[in-house]
Amino acid sequence: MVAAGHRLSARAGARALAEGGGAADAVCAAALAASVTESPLTGPAAGGFLLVRSPEGATALLDFFVAVPGLGPGGRRLDPRDLDSFTVPFGGAEQVFHIGPASVAVPGMIAGIGEAVDRFGRLGLADIVAPAVELAREGVVLTPEAAYLHEILADMLRFSPEAAAVYAPRGRLLGAGDRVRFPELAETLRHLGDTGAASMRDGALAAAITGHLAGAGGLVTPTDLRGYRVIDREPLRIDYRDVSLLINPPPSSGGALIAAALREMEESPAPADPLAHYRAVARAGAAANALRDEAFPDDLHEEDCMERIWARRASGGGGGGDAPARKPTGSTTHISAVDADGGMASLSSSNGSSSGVVVPGTGIMLNNMLGEEDLNPGGFGAAAPGSRMTSMMAPALMLRGGEPVLALGSAGSNRLRSAILQAVVSIVDGRMTAAEAVRRPRIHPEGDGVDVEGGVPDDVVAALVADGHGLRRWGEMNLFFGGVSIAGRGPTGLEGAGDPRRGGAAAAVTRSGEVIDL
Repeated sequence: MVAAGHRLSARAGARALAEGGGAADAVCAAALAASVTESPLTGPAAGGFLLVRSPEGATALLDFFVAVPGLGPGGRRLDPRDLDSFTVPFGGAEQVFHIGPASVAVPGMIAGIGEAVDRFGRLGLADIVAPAVELAREGVVLTPEAAYLHEILADMLRFSPEAAAVYAPRGRLLGAGDRVRFPELAETLRHLGDTGAASMRDGALAAAITGHLAGAGGLVTPTDLRGYRVIDREPLRIDYRDVSLLINPPPSSGGALIAAALREMEESPAPADPLAHYRAVARAGAAANALRDEAFPDDLHEEDCMERIWARRASGGGGGGDAPARKPTGSTTHISAVDADGGMASLSSSNGSSSGVVVPGTGIMLNNMLGEEDLNPGGFGAAAPGSRMTSMMAPALMLRGGEPVLALGSAGSNRLRSAILQAVVSIVDGRMTAAEAVRRPRIHPEGDGVDVEGGVPDDVVAALVADGHGLRRWGEMNLFFGGVSIAGRGPTGLEGAGDPRRGGAAAAVTRSGEVIDL
């Protein structure tokens, strides 16, 4: 079974399973398909993380997130004045997005998928990319959820002539029901399947990317691409009630903050009803937020990061949390998969909100990670060239008694940690199915208030106000609250769910090898 942010991505992953692949093959195939089906959110120039557990029980975490460019002859740091920007009115406030050639960080997506296929895969890279190649050639019809995202990001999607030719042919931004095609990206993906991931390191694609950016004011150099390496990390383990959660460790921040929130939740009995659930989540989220003080970004790069976090939590330390950050986009997509042999894989990837820069002749939309405020806590241009950037992404695996239960993760930028927390608590404490947990309305504590999704009961809203929380209420379900994908084994067999907030879906392979939608 595979769960993803789009029906066609899930089917691409399930196709890999049907052809004899395992969970790692499935999430890689689905992630490449997502570069077509969710093209502003991920792609060959993205970064990400893969958490995989073999049927024998061995686990591995591959960090292939983006790096800060500027290495080698002529390398330089970002001057914030070189960033382009556009403004989106959102949720009663304006949000500035920083894009353009100077916003592009060193991508790791293809390096990560190449290594994952080599180490954990049962299929070849050509088989893994095949569904994405077909989708890119045929094009995909924009769902209402995708069209909403494109509308929000319209200025970015029209930023360069190459981007406008894909997303706004003949001057009109494509909308729901329109088919968007990626013929150049199809050839790029086919090329990767034939030649391997090295093309993004020191081959034809690397030359195309650095050559274009050199003339446009970008910072990524040939030395950056040649020197990029996937990093093996030890997953962070969180014990909660009767389960263990394996999750993305520091220097990424999402897993650490989810761990802190779960520790706060476990100090009280399991919530007995919806009112207790939401009040506990609000308290736990606020407690985790309070750890994001001035020392937090530096602590993430220390070997004893979690010990520092637990010490500050125990002493009541922390600087009162971060300021509200109400970005309209998810900037991320997530895929979860389980295979017939007991293997599980969880892959999160992100292009940021994308840079608007498409490399001519390749169809590759470059990331804008150097322009993402959340990822640059020291300010734009402060991080040293060659350093690995931090991320909120938190792919996870759940075990019970050492046995595999499910793979999960979420899109949603800073809100993904709240989405994952609530999914875990709903499954473990609320005994919900994956689908019930994914569809449950969410809240998100941030800064000086709590965002409350439409569908949260009125008595809960009143209780949160009585508890002193300032509420920002939403009228309906919204992609602001993340995009959880879950695949696993429930009490009655396999179960999975993609998040309806993003048009997510799950697909499975029957015993006869047929791919079916769920």
